[in-house]
Amino acid sequence: MRKRNESVTVEHERAAAAAAAVPGPVDKGCSLRHSLRLPAAAVAAEGMKRPLGRRYGLWFRLRKLIIWLLGMYIAIPFLVKLCPTIQAKLVFLNFVRVPYFIDLKRPQDQGLNHTCNYYLQPEEDVTIGVWHTVPAALWKNARGKDQMWFEEALGSSHPVILYLHGNAGTRGGDHRVELYKVLSSLGYHVVTFDYRGWGDSIGSPSERGMTYDALHVFDWIKARSGDNPVYIWGHSLGTGVATNLVRRLCERETPPEALILESPFTNIREEARSHPFSVASTQYFPGFDWFFLDPITTSGIKFANDENVKYISCSLLILHAEDDPVVPFHLGKKLYNIAATSRSFRDYKVQFVPFHTDLGYRHKYIYRSPELPRILREFLGKSEHEHHH
Repeated sequence: MRKRNESVTVEHERAAAAAAAVPGPVDKGCSLRHSLRLPAAAVAAEGMKRPLGRRYGLWFRLRKLIIWLLGMYIAIPFLVKLCPTIQAKLVFLNFVRVPYFIDLKRPQDQGLNHTCNYYLQPEEDVTIGVWHTVPAALWKNARGKDQMWFEEALGSSHPVILYLHGNAGTRGGDHRVELYKVLSSLGYHVVTFDYRGWGDSIGSPSERGMTYDALHVFDWIKARSGDNPVYIWGHSLGTGVATNLVRRLCERETPPEALILESPFTNIREEARSHPFSVASTQYFPGFDWFFLDPITTSGIKFANDENVKYISCSLLILHAEDDPVVPFHLGKKLYNIAATSRSFRDYKVQFVPFHTDLGYRHKYIYRSPELPRILREFLGKSEHEHHH
């Protein structure tokens, strides 16, 4: 009897152990779920992985951006150095055509109803588009007239201004058109054109080519204008073309009656270094001159106004706004100081007219000045007197 009780007890213990080893069915109290629950430390670690993963992904993207920017910072200067034509394009900006979608064959669309569009050929494979605006006094007579009438009109008793525009845009640029209107209202013929490679003109841009185009148009005007005074007006980059042209005209002893420089610089290298973008770059980029300025010279681009004025013998008028953000005012003033002390101008008038910052004329709005008619009348009247006596 005693042995039987002991065997029953052993079997009972074995059954209890087996029951403890094998989990029972999942009940409504989710006793199985509780038995499989992760430890608290593991749950905390899993929760931390998500923000860490986000931070790592953000840092990875930021690092890629920094590496890309650093690569561009290094690659672009070497690209410019190895391909000087890139820098030449940035100087000329002839690929920027503003305003867009205008028909340069129709100057009347820009409000120039007394303007004729021509095409001249300075060299083989080079064609340049030209606008000729007659004085406002001839406006009614000019309506419906052909190119021959406009060419003959250059021989009328009105002075002529050859206008040389700056980089970017075309002869149909808004501020340029407004200046033509002002000059026309003052009684001047205005002849302007797009250099080869600009607007609808055919050819590849270069300093030599631009200067030759200007010389061709000047000679074309002189062949038709008789004894009427011809003035050269250059704006911004066009001042470099203007001084190149006038120096050449003086060397061959056929100078214009006067030279007008609006927003001029001393030379293209100094202008490029003084540009707001360059001023910021020189502070953070070692070797800026070697990488960016030397390629300009390598491309044969100088526009040396400061050298040219030493060989010019005609009256000179410089107009510059103090708030000019493109060509700093001090460069125009420096050019005036060079010209004023040059022996070549000892028998001619040299005048500098500043426009105060408060006027807001900046780089291309001097035409808005109500004083401009008086300035031109007094200066050019004096120039005509010098020429005839």
